[in-house]
Amino acid sequence: MSSETAIREALKQVKYPGFSRDIISFGLVKEVRIGAGETVVRIEVQTRDAKVPEQIFKDCHTVLETLPDLGAVKVEIEVKDAPAADSQAAGVGKSSIPGVKHIIAVASGKGGVGKSTVASNLAVAMQQIGARVGLCDCDLYGPSTAMMFGSEERPLANERDEIIPIQAHGIQLMSMGLLLEDSSPVIVRGPMATRYTQQFLRQVAWDNLDYLVLDLPPGTGDIQLTIVQTVRVDGAIIVTTPQEVALIDARKAVSMFGKVNVPILGIVENMAWFECAHGTRYPIFGEGGGKKEAAALNVPLLAQIPIDPPTREGGDNGKPVALMPAAQSSVSTNFRELARKVKDALGA
Repeated sequence: MSSETAIREALKQVKYPGFSRDIISFGLVKEVRIGAGETVVRIEVQTRDAKVPEQIFKDCHTVLETLPDLGAVKVEIEVKDAPAADSQAAGVGKSSIPGVKHIIAVASGKGGVGKSTVASNLAVAMQQIGARVGLCDCDLYGPSTAMMFGSEERPLANERDEIIPIQAHGIQLMSMGLLLEDSSPVIVRGPMATRYTQQFLRQVAWDNLDYLVLDLPPGTGDIQLTIVQTVRVDGAIIVTTPQEVALIDARKAVSMFGKVNVPILGIVENMAWFECAHGTRYPIFGEGGGKKEAAALNVPLLAQIPIDPPTREGGDNGKPVALMPAAQSSVSTNFRELARKVKDALGA
């Protein structure tokens, strides 16, 4: 007869739908019982998408059928925190973050599309239109927002052992980059990445925020699922560049959020074109990809952000381009328009 260890090892082949990680490493398998002529696997899943437990159920049976002498196999899946019928617009997280009214995820399917630049400037632009804003850099392996905000300040803790976010350009900021030296790598895997992410979300003393912008790592992995199962995300913004190779991965990000019922607020097409001094636009990465993709996905195209040297310089110098007045930067105007669209989309 197969042992519990062998069963759990086999179940590592079952991926959480839409993610690269398996149900064992996510801790979804709560119990394995082996009895006379019967094997029971008990799983807990937190989702509003009925297709998720259905797919897990099917995949578990497919994997377990390859093991000998299990007898009758029963896969029991309990869907935790099932939503009320009138709450379909909310994310799947267990609760909101204390001190935060709305949580916005900025995501991409791949790296190198300027997601952190968009997240940083969106946070600044929302602060400029009158909101209290925080920015949480959830990219543990490549934290960049500390540099983009020009801060080397180390966060402190309060009497409740909560991390006090630093203040930079009017934004409450938390990032792994604030805790490390510039040359120090982040070497964390699975459970440790989950623990750090949960700490950034639940053990930071965010102070009366209207919006908390989450700068997610690229892809559809551990940290993303940890976030949506830890807090309620009110909406996600997908950042892409116009070319097909980026749009393919953007679709994966959209699909990921669909699996966990986080609303897609829209798409931001970054690096949409380069405009020379004579006013001619050059679509270096292709043209119209973001608009076509938004139409195909039936979500808004929230903004098209051009390749802009001052935007790059602002990120390197710790002064996001959204800080510049409209008369000096059309891109800063683009980000303020993006901020207003996001605010309207959330009904806030």
